[in-house]
Amino acid sequence: MINLSAKWRKSELIWIILIAILTAISSEIKVAPFYGENFRFGLGSIMFLLLILIRPPYAIIRAGIVTGLTVVLFRIMNDVAFNLFDITESLKQNAPAFIYYFIFSSGFRIFGVEKYQDKPLRLGIYATLLEIIGNSVEHIIRSSLIAETSIDLYDLGLLSAVALLRSFFVVGLYSSVVISEQHKRLEEELTVDSGLYVETLYLQKSMNHIEKITASSYDLYRKLKDIEQRELSVKALHIAQEIHEVKKDAQRIFSGLSNITLQKTNDVYFLSNLFDFVTTANKKYSELLGKQIVFHVKVSTDFETNQQIPLLAMLNNLVANAVEAIDDDGEISIEVTDIEKKTCFKVSDSGKGISKEDLDIIFEPGFTTKYNKQGVAATGIGLSHVREIVQMLEGDISVRNLESGLIFRIEIPTKNIRKRVE
Repeated sequence: MINLSAKWRKSELIWIILIAILTAISSEIKVAPFYGENFRFGLGSIMFLLLILIRPPYAIIRAGIVTGLTVVLFRIMNDVAFNLFDITESLKQNAPAFIYYFIFSSGFRIFGVEKYQDKPLRLGIYATLLEIIGNSVEHIIRSSLIAETSIDLYDLGLLSAVALLRSFFVVGLYSSVVISEQHKRLEEELTVDSGLYVETLYLQKSMNHIEKITASSYDLYRKLKDIEQRELSVKALHIAQEIHEVKKDAQRIFSGLSNITLQKTNDVYFLSNLFDFVTTANKKYSELLGKQIVFHVKVSTDFETNQQIPLLAMLNNLVANAVEAIDDDGEISIEVTDIEKKTCFKVSDSGKGISKEDLDIIFEPGFTTKYNKQGVAATGIGLSHVREIVQMLEGDISVRNLESGLIFRIEIPTKNIRKRVE
């Protein structure tokens, strides 16, 4: 525990030092729209804000103090090295910059700005306000140290405009890069969770079968015992005990998987988010299979759902099957509509379809039309799981042939998948 704490503190210190150095270097890339060098608009504040958004230091005020001191020291060394000012004059010119970073970091902590990293508008407003306050105080202090330095209303307006542009530029850059990566990571996690959810359903079905086999084995043991077949009855009892052990192992695995999937269902997504996830994943899947497939998505109704995992598992299975049913190129349509207190999902494709006699058994466990190059059939558990998910949500599923391909239609009571307003 002590080693972990020491490593964490070392990592935090290195990050603060890195923020300070990069900010100091960036601050030398500047524009001075006022009177010479007395007030400068540099990239330092942009770099500082971007870095503390990417990874907010735990001791944010300490980071502001260290950064402010580093910037001042860096500028003084630069002035002395190039004979621009003596040390006293350079200190008067640059010391007020420390105030900016101190005020900005203090305000960042006081307002808890890091809490609004997923709210770009509010984040931009707070950043702009803190920059205006910091820059204004910095210039007031500089004016008191250097008599010829002053600022009027025009300059204040320009300062505010630049603060607004800089802050929202950083927030926009952060949102487009970092938040998009977070969205991608969430998408991947949700896809994995939906796969786990399907496996949980399959494991639950297997446990039911194991329970029946255990009961049958024990019943066989009792019957053999009644007719005094001791050797066979002992074997039957042994088989029942072994099957029971398998059941207990399956229950432990099921419990672990259930905890994961149940925890994830506490999150909330819109139906449109699920459609985006399914489309993105299956576009990649079709490209992996070397197929050119055009996806058509129509979301006529949209709302928050806390059943994202079963819905995603259901939709992803149907769309993946559609991808596999298309030979080289084709189209897949995904649609959601609202019909009389029910949410209707439709998934259609331009694949090869299925024979009429197979339509009645398409959802039965073990049914498949997929064979590999060696002629070995697929497991055929996908559509049976889709039906189980639909039934769990108290819905109905149907399938019919099109002129080219299949169309699946699912109707689920909206109240069962829509997030309830507390």
